[in-house]
Amino acid sequence: MIQENMRLDNQLCFALYAASRKVVSLYTPVLKPLGLTYTQYLVFLVLWEKDGQTVGEICRKLYLDSGTVTPLLKKMEDAGYVERRRQKEDERVVSVTLTEKGKAMQETCSAIPDAIGRCVHIEEKDAVMLYDLLYRTLGAVCNE
Repeated sequence: MIQENMRLDNQLCFALYAASRKVVSLYTPVLKPLGLTYTQYLVFLVLWEKDGQTVGEICRKLYLDSGTVTPLLKKMEDAGYVERRRQKEDERVVSVTLTEKGKAMQETCSAIPDAIGRCVHIEEKDAVMLYDLLYRTLGAVCNE
């Protein structure tokens, strides 16, 4: 007999994982024609909010490590969306700025949030509550 806490349906981590995968998969048909991945789209969101951030700042905002973000930024630079520059004060720190092409992608991508929102059938009050709960969860998870 399996213990209740060992049932798949009782695992919060599984519900988060499965819901995340389902929602993120909605972005693929929208982003693929633009030649973007979901993670590249997230980097754009961070830089459209505030251009000229360091790799470290981008990593912190996206909860990703530099080993994930750096190759992604290299591809975005190769595509002409961003420029990476080492800071003169500390050459270990790399700043990332949008090019004109990268800035123009904001207009190209402006309909994406509404398009995805139409695919996720959830009441607005529930969405607000979920958003709040997820961010509280992010803050409550131990980072050892």
